[in-house]
Amino acid sequence: MLGFLKEPFVVTAEINVNLMALTVMGLISRLWGLCYPRAVVFDEVYYGQFVSLYMKRIFFVDDSGPPFGHMLLALGGYLGGFDGNFLWNRIGAEYSVNVPVWSLRLLPALAGALCVPLAYQILVELHFSHCAALGAALLILLENSLITQSRFMLLESILIFFILLAVLSYLKFYNLQKHSAFSGSWWFWLLLTGVACSCAVGVKYMGLFTYMLLLATAGLHFWHMIGDQNLSNVSLLCHFLARGLALVIIPMGLYLSFFYVHLALLYRSGPHDQIMTSAFQASLEGGLARITQGQPLEVAYGSQITLRNVLGKPVQCWLHSHTNTYPIRYENGRGSSHQQQVTCYPFKDVNNWWIVKDPGMQQLVVSNPPRPVRHGHIVQLVHGITTRYLNTHDVAAPLSPHSQEVSCYIDYNISMPAQNLWRVEIVNRESDTDVWKTILSEVRFVHVNTSAVLKASGVIGASLPEWGYRQLEVVGEKLSKGYHQSMVWNVEEHRYGKSQEQKEREVELHSPTQMDISKNLSFMAKFTELQWKILTLKNEDTEHKYSSSALDWITMDTNIAYWLHPTSGAQIHLLGNVATWASANAAALVYLCLSLWYLLRRRRKIYDIPEDAWQLWMSAGGVCAGGWAVNYLPFFLMEKTLFLYHYLPAVTFQILLIPVVLQHLGEHLCRSVLLKSMLSALIVAWFSSVYFVYCTFSPVTYGQPALSPTELKALRWKDTWNILIRKQ
Repeated sequence: MLGFLKEPFVVTAEINVNLMALTVMGLISRLWGLCYPRAVVFDEVYYGQFVSLYMKRIFFVDDSGPPFGHMLLALGGYLGGFDGNFLWNRIGAEYSVNVPVWSLRLLPALAGALCVPLAYQILVELHFSHCAALGAALLILLENSLITQSRFMLLESILIFFILLAVLSYLKFYNLQKHSAFSGSWWFWLLLTGVACSCAVGVKYMGLFTYMLLLATAGLHFWHMIGDQNLSNVSLLCHFLARGLALVIIPMGLYLSFFYVHLALLYRSGPHDQIMTSAFQASLEGGLARITQGQPLEVAYGSQITLRNVLGKPVQCWLHSHTNTYPIRYENGRGSSHQQQVTCYPFKDVNNWWIVKDPGMQQLVVSNPPRPVRHGHIVQLVHGITTRYLNTHDVAAPLSPHSQEVSCYIDYNISMPAQNLWRVEIVNRESDTDVWKTILSEVRFVHVNTSAVLKASGVIGASLPEWGYRQLEVVGEKLSKGYHQSMVWNVEEHRYGKSQEQKEREVELHSPTQMDISKNLSFMAKFTELQWKILTLKNEDTEHKYSSSALDWITMDTNIAYWLHPTSGAQIHLLGNVATWASANAAALVYLCLSLWYLLRRRRKIYDIPEDAWQLWMSAGGVCAGGWAVNYLPFFLMEKTLFLYHYLPAVTFQILLIPVVLQHLGEHLCRSVLLKSMLSALIVAWFSSVYFVYCTFSPVTYGQPALSPTELKALRWKDTWNILIRKQ
């Protein structure tokens, strides 16, 4: 019974020494001196602010992309015990003792280090030699720009890691397809492909380029499977569903989970709240939530409300009026109604309060029980402080003469009767009997007499002159069949009016609300709004000293100064390895020319290389050249400020193409022993030049040792490079 104890228990493991050595070298190159410099380096000033907000659980919106990358950086801060207390206000600022610099930079450095063994494995899975795979890994290891970008609290190295992981996972899955379909390892690599793609997109939307490439590749491979007569219809359906689950459904679910965690962590009100809707703001702790907590949910006749314009940009504003009137004549000579001004005011004020009145009754208080206002009801809006009615008529607006002036009506006993009836249209209603709700309902006010729609034209550029206190114009937009958020309003603050007398009502308007009704948004509602803001919110793109065009990247005519020591000549620059980048361009050109030559020859039924070599050549090009193209060419269509680091994902794929082309040349074009020997000697000399360039630029890659002005001038290999040299 215990006979098995007579034999030793043996575990056998295969260790790829190449892979282990590359991983160790990658870790050394990225982790060495990681805390240096102990100062804010370039975009750390940008990402550090978000890390601090995560530590303090304060909500923010970053229009540069999804939150997953920011959360990974914040995880480094959390593991290091960072409390979020640091003022990220300038590049070069020394970190205080409470900032865990090593921990904050650790995850990007680890991601950058792991890109080295990933490059090796990708070439192996593409069925190239271990020598070619080793060459690809060493090129990534010695690439100065990738080292620089991975040693600081930046996102590009994390993005490239997930991109390469997705490519490797798909290649492993594809190679298991023929003999191990639906096995455990087959499922593992397929699922990991989807997870890695989702993570890449979650770090930066640039990850979509590689995700689309892999989806297209998977679609092409499945198209070939359809022609395989050995596969049954049921088997094809299973393959299709498996790919749909792993490459579409799971990535979408994981992407949603990034936002779920993001919103769960950031539950406190913060400086970015104002660009969100009132409903979103009210769901956060503090800020608007403190004001709106306890408000009645349903707007009724007699309700006292403030109306916020939904567009909320360039600034949020509320429907407002005050005792001042429009000037009798404007600066251009046009006349006005001389009625009481109505504007959109960017600050909370008692003059923002309005009372919802039933046109058929005189009372300005809520009845018992309250009579709710529904979609399609006709109302009058009475200004709370001046008790004048919101009105519009066929008089040109002050700044928008094609639209109608909006005012609070003053009876001058002239032939201009009041036109103060408005129809409430709930834009986001579920049915035509919906009740107008506080915060949640988005409404339009349509003028009954003229069909004009109440619109805050000022939020899209029209600000009144001095006589209007530079407040934002409000107009009646005529013949408006379209939908624009500047025409949509929501109730932000709300109370049920109880005082019929004006003096008592003014006191009431200054008082806080008392009732207690919760208005929590669902996760999907918050996700939809936040995703839309990320996609549509645009900061003004200003010309940056180190911005560049996509054409500058190919020839590396640009660099970025990341950090400069305040006293010595020590500095850090984003600069690529010139030898590697030039070789990558040459490899791409050779690949393109050879591919066109082979295609033309094959069209004439001339086959220069065996079929298996042709398939290998095309599959490698699909991954490497295709990866370069999809991560580079879209930048020519983008209207945004571009920097050299945007090119790093593309150049990573282009570098992988170098050993692909060299192996192909050695096996199929250099057929004599002499030519093979000459190619080998050239490769050795070329690789020595790559290592030489790496060593030469290491001082500005790692920031140490400090170089003298003469040594710095020697590094300015191109006149367009901005190497910083202090005046003596």
